[in-house]
Amino acid sequence: MWLAVIAILIGLAILVWSADVFIDGATALAKKFSVPSFLIGVLILGIGTSAPEMVVSVLAAIEGSPELALGNAYGSNIINIALVLGATVLISPIIIRKGIVKRDLPLLLLITATAAWQLRDGVLSQADGIVLLILLVVVLAIQIVLSIREGYHEHEDDVIIESTDPDHIEPSMARGLVSLLIGMLMLVISSRAIVWGAVELATLWGLSELIIGLTIVAVGTSLPELVSSLSAARKGEHDMALGNIIGSNIFNTLAVVGLATVIAPITADPIIFSRDVMAMGVLTILLVTLCVFAFKTKRQFGRTSGATLVLFFMGYTAWLIQSVSM
Repeated sequence: MWLAVIAILIGLAILVWSADVFIDGATALAKKFSVPSFLIGVLILGIGTSAPEMVVSVLAAIEGSPELALGNAYGSNIINIALVLGATVLISPIIIRKGIVKRDLPLLLLITATAAWQLRDGVLSQADGIVLLILLVVVLAIQIVLSIREGYHEHEDDVIIESTDPDHIEPSMARGLVSLLIGMLMLVISSRAIVWGAVELATLWGLSELIIGLTIVAVGTSLPELVSSLSAARKGEHDMALGNIIGSNIFNTLAVVGLATVIAPITADPIIFSRDVMAMGVLTILLVTLCVFAFKTKRQFGRTSGATLVLFFMGYTAWLIQSVSM
């Protein structure tokens, strides 16, 4: 018992520290290459924090359980928006920029619709997987080109203050990369330590494996996205926090599912479409609606929207437990 408690406490401490290191490294790289924070959030934070999901899904496909890849990817997408983004804006509201509303959210909506359309008959073929991977390359290329083009003008009115402190050293690319890699590695390790400790305690207290899997493990695997988004928002990197969520969901839908499907075609249980894919679609539409409203009214994407998303997560979790228990 005490070993589990120690694992949770140490894991939480390392998790918070590694998130700060991760965001500092990402911010340093963004400044060094003069690229928008949102692009860093999409490419580095989004893809980096989704790496564990990709590994799990690929291994599941190789071992003959490709359906697990769908639950892993779509479940992570729901948690990313409803819990991770919801909790982030509850603590630190973010600003919705024009490019996000005009380009990034419509792309996310299109990708989600594509995933739903492909799974409408309950089957994902290798051809479907190839389409998803091709779409991933196209989407990332669009993100890179347009984000960089808009990034040159995004902060042109910002006041730049040059430091006169002789001890002030501008972060180097090597230092940024090291911080990024160390932060990402420790994020994954510490989150796994927390999940292990929580599962051990829950088992000791007599909770069922089903409840543990649907709550502790599900939330625990999203801890890297959660703490990195919270850290980014707390440091004022609002674009990076939102980019982390959008990038992670794009990567989960296209790369995670695409790779698993190319390895082994998937025949899914109908409930995955009627429950999980539909929930992911409704949640994505809700996210787009809330962001557009915040942009049009010139308000922050704040606590009311965050509370709405968290309530959605609670309702979905209750629905999930009920449907599995029936």
